[in-house]
Amino acid sequence: MVQLVGSLRKELAESLSTCRVLVVGAGGIGCELLKNLVLTGFKNIEVIDLDIIDVSNLNRQFLFQKKHVGKSKAQVAKESVLQFCPTANITAYHDSIMNPDYNVEFFRNFMLVMNALDNRAARNHVNRMCLAADIPLIESGTAGYLGQVTVIKKGLTECYECQPKPTQKTFPGCTIRNTPSEPIHCIVWAKYLFNQLFGEEDADQEVSPDTADPEASWNPAETEARAMASETDGDIKRVSTKEWARSTGYDPAKLFNKLFKDDIMYLLTMDKLWKKRKAPLPLDWHQLESQGRPQGEVKAVGLKDQQVLGVWGYCQLFQHSIETLRSELQEKGEGAELVWDKDDAAALDFVTAAANLRMHIFSMTMKSRFDIKSMAGNIIPAIATTNAIIAGLIVMEGLKVVSGELESCRTIFLNKHPNLRKKLLVPCILDPPCANCYVCASRPEVTVKLNVLKTTVLALQDRILKERFGMVAPDVNIEDGKGTILISSEEGETDANNGKFLSDFGIRNGSRLQSDDFLQDYTLLINVLHAEDLEKDVEFEVVGDAPDKAPPPPSNQEDASSIANGNKDSAQPSTSNAPAEVDDVMIVESEGEEEEEASSSSAAAVPTSGTKRKHLDDETGEASVKRPRTNQSHGAADADDDDDDDDDDIIALD
Repeated sequence: MVQLVGSLRKELAESLSTCRVLVVGAGGIGCELLKNLVLTGFKNIEVIDLDIIDVSNLNRQFLFQKKHVGKSKAQVAKESVLQFCPTANITAYHDSIMNPDYNVEFFRNFMLVMNALDNRAARNHVNRMCLAADIPLIESGTAGYLGQVTVIKKGLTECYECQPKPTQKTFPGCTIRNTPSEPIHCIVWAKYLFNQLFGEEDADQEVSPDTADPEASWNPAETEARAMASETDGDIKRVSTKEWARSTGYDPAKLFNKLFKDDIMYLLTMDKLWKKRKAPLPLDWHQLESQGRPQGEVKAVGLKDQQVLGVWGYCQLFQHSIETLRSELQEKGEGAELVWDKDDAAALDFVTAAANLRMHIFSMTMKSRFDIKSMAGNIIPAIATTNAIIAGLIVMEGLKVVSGELESCRTIFLNKHPNLRKKLLVPCILDPPCANCYVCASRPEVTVKLNVLKTTVLALQDRILKERFGMVAPDVNIEDGKGTILISSEEGETDANNGKFLSDFGIRNGSRLQSDDFLQDYTLLINVLHAEDLEKDVEFEVVGDAPDKAPPPPSNQEDASSIANGNKDSAQPSTSNAPAEVDDVMIVESEGEEEEEASSSSAAAVPTSGTKRKHLDDETGEASVKRPRTNQSHGAADADDDDDDDDDDIIALD
């Protein structure tokens, strides 16, 4: 057994051996974190992760080996960590943390929850569950060389959703290749495909399932045997996508069937992927071509860039763009490469067509050329050493929580280069809760501007409640004195309402809706602000943070005033399922410091003095400056454990 001895005081060591902690995620950060926890002395650990191990994980997730490919991350991580400390009591769940089985009572079993996630939907959910259970949460994230750790405690600190986050733009490779669930996943996949076919090939940008990959085998013994066989060859053999495409003469039909038929059918053989996800539907070029214009195909209208074509329309665009790019490649000569440029018409057409075809296969709503151009972002690589540093910081903050020293907890930022004070790690005092947060406020309330004559009940459920406000299984009733049920989380109960408009239920300017997610123990009051002057293609807007911008609501609201999230007498969670799905990083940069490529894309504020404090999304590299902390006195800064010279590092200025 390998374990640190004598590094902690006796009382703390005893606390570690008895407290129960939950680790959500067993990937890049999660592997390092689990190893650190057992070596520090934590003995009762539960870990949950839905993913299985992919070959691409092996370069940074060191609890996994080639023989483990195709197995549960949580289970293998448990087995590997027990080799460090066989006496530890570790429970592994191969499941989604958003499963209704993991309700508020489940979270109350733990003294501390530690997030090691890679997507925002799950982060939002865990944030709300910890608020409801009143359990401390340590949140973390990485973005290339950048990282962040912070502590969240109900009533004492900001919650994860107190500050707005930029839109996600980069994702784990296994999500891109095997299980896309959002349009941006398909757009990134299409950009990877462009490079594989026409640009500089990158082994980390594989786009199709590898037929030599052991993950294709679901029998553990066969998986291990194939992995061992590949060891004797030096490594898993991979076929160059570009070489194969050249051998076909970049034939659009052959490329189409390889990417959208054969690869999808291969994915379907990995049946474990589809037990809790909707399976993809393959497309066949010749079948679509024989149909000419498939049934249901509608001629696009409007500006070219804002049109959303049908499946056959994107097949034709796919064909035309490949022929154009093939000609450009031939003109450049042997060994030439093309470079992705969103302003290059043929390159954008290719990505638009490929991304939309993949969206259709995975049952997503297709996007216009304009939308895809705006969503295509830079890719930030995952770096093992960043994960290791952040995992170490998580444990350091965890020791403070277990010791009951929440007041000494900090948000800690890891920068790529030292700041002006020659520091890579910058600690900041935790911010108090945001009074207008629509999650952790005592009475969460928002105002939503929409057109009640055009907004359907289904759009309210999917686009507003689930996508924008992060609910899993919302129940919605209208505050009309009758408690009219608009949306029910019970399957099939209100499906007949989905296609109807909000106005059909008497919802108008000034109406109020109450949305409850019993799984998250979360209630949100929504003020409806009817508007017919929304910009084109804008379905709704959240009006600031102040609900008082809405017209005066109906008078029947006595019961609403008593609503507070996280109460102990909450109802039982809904049994409805929602698909489980971004690391978010805030960077502190000293004024005058050189801008990093990961944070320079949208520095929204003009610095005045001291430092800029920005939220950075590791999937986008985009940042947004936090509100000024002008009310922080020097006394508060002096209370920090660091010396007074660090005051400038923790003051946020617009």
